[in-house]
Amino acid sequence: MSKAKYVTGLRAVEQLLSNKSSDVQRIFAEYQSVNPRVEALISEANSRGIEIQPANRARLQQISGEARHQGIVAEVRRNSLLDEAGLRTLVEERLGAEDGQLLLLMLDGVQDPHNLGACLRTANAAGVDAVIVPRHGAATLGPTVSKVAAGAAEQITFAQVANLGRVLGWLADYGVGVVGTSDKAPQSLYDAELGRPLVLVMGQEESGLGKGVMARCDTLVSLPMAGAVSSLNVSVAAGICLYEIVRQRRARLARPGGNG
Repeated sequence: MSKAKYVTGLRAVEQLLSNKSSDVQRIFAEYQSVNPRVEALISEANSRGIEIQPANRARLQQISGEARHQGIVAEVRRNSLLDEAGLRTLVEERLGAEDGQLLLLMLDGVQDPHNLGACLRTANAAGVDAVIVPRHGAATLGPTVSKVAAGAAEQITFAQVANLGRVLGWLADYGVGVVGTSDKAPQSLYDAELGRPLVLVMGQEESGLGKGVMARCDTLVSLPMAGAVSSLNVSVAAGICLYEIVRQRRARLARPGGNG
């Protein structure tokens, strides 16, 4: 799949233009901006031959659907949107690669676009191969997500699927571990074996994992909680879990014969 979308905000557009592989179609920028960061972005876009279209603030809001656009909007052509068939192809390719270290993040009904954007940013930093969300009933890509993700939303592979349980079923058939998170799980994240190809499944902000999705998990883990709060924000928890996976994989590679 490939379609145009809009990215708003200085930080997000700066990240886009700093990545030479980003497919930026054009830049919409505020007339006669006095912000030097906007001017610097216009200059960078000009140097790369990217079309610049002046626009007033109302027009920028209309284009992006975002009132806090900071005077600049980028139109990009996104090439990393997958359906279920495309996701299956990606999984087969990654499992067949030399390292075989597939890492997926599945978000079961995350509603808040700020949380989705933060998850995408962390997932990109942690080397996640794809983020998987349901096609309906959850936050999806949009200006707010792109702004919070600060450029990561345009780089990471994003898969929207009709049925999360079905995807977890065929992932398990491929031998991919399915690790879900639950504050009721008896096993700590730090005691789980996370060095294998796996999908990390995070639940909705208020209710956690759905019963059907939880039933598909072969491992459930919790985060140790020492204070008064009983749970963490989903994007914070996702970051902790992903970087424990990264830590375990690096430790494994550092051992003699670690690629085996």
